Amino acid sequence: MAGRYAVMGNPIAHSKSPEIHRAFAAQTSQAMEYERILSEPTDFETDVQHFFDTGGQGLNVTVPFKERAWAMADECTSRARVAGAVNTLIPMAENGCLRGDNTDGVGLVRDLTVNHGFLLSGSRLLLIGAGGAARGTVGPLLETGPESLTIANRSPGRAEALAAVLAEPERVRGCGLDELNGCRFDLIINATAAGLGGELPDIPDGILAPGGWVYDMMYGSEPTVMVLWGQSQEATQSLDGLGMLVEQAAESFFLWRGVRPDTRPVISSLRTG
Repeated sequence: MAGRYAVMGNPIAHSKSPEIHRAFAAQTSQAMEYERILSEPTDFETDVQHFFDTGGQGLNVTVPFKERAWAMADECTSRARVAGAVNTLIPMAENGCLRGDNTDGVGLVRDLTVNHGFLLSGSRLLLIGAGGAARGTVGPLLETGPESLTIANRSPGRAEALAAVLAEPERVRGCGLDELNGCRFDLIINATAAGLGGELPDIPDGILAPGGWVYDMMYGSEPTVMVLWGQSQEATQSLDGLGMLVEQAAESFFLWRGVRPDTRPVISSLRTG
């Protein structure tokens, strides 16, 4: 019998996760099914429990439920604990509990460094947003050795709280979006879901350093508004999050199935498809 897996979020119709995991399964000869599940904010915990009660073997969680998935997990990996957010749930056969992990940060770093060749070490990084997507990436980003990491959010308190968790005040600070004027960054990463609604984060022009890059964790069939903004700022590269999605999916696939797929042909196929 094929193993049953899914991605749960809201919105979810745009998700390419089913295509990615089916490609991984075919590439590695794994028998598995993978579907999209739309969950309403009032029903998330119930929907997760129903999925696993009816034979689900692994679940990805996307916006806006990653922090709630962390709260729901019976135990978490160290990277999920640091993030305070979970994007991968794994049922533990021995006791029926749910284990939470976070593969977002690994996926982002692999896409930037391995797939695109960006040197994170010594760079000045700006992370826009302080929700689950941002929380999942701050730890792995810091591990690469950037000169500084600024976390900016519409509500400054959330950015400041996330920066405080990292306990590296010499390198990490949190602030409001309106405090970015006059700053310069080598890499600007958008971790908000504003782009799904066609909205650009309220950031000023002129904060991207010469030769700087822009990265939007969101993706779509057309360039996102953040990618277009990066192009308008003459970014050396202005990238969407499709590669990150495939890389974090590969990590989830490995956690569930014990096999690590080759991401390159899957990214290429999605780009040209």
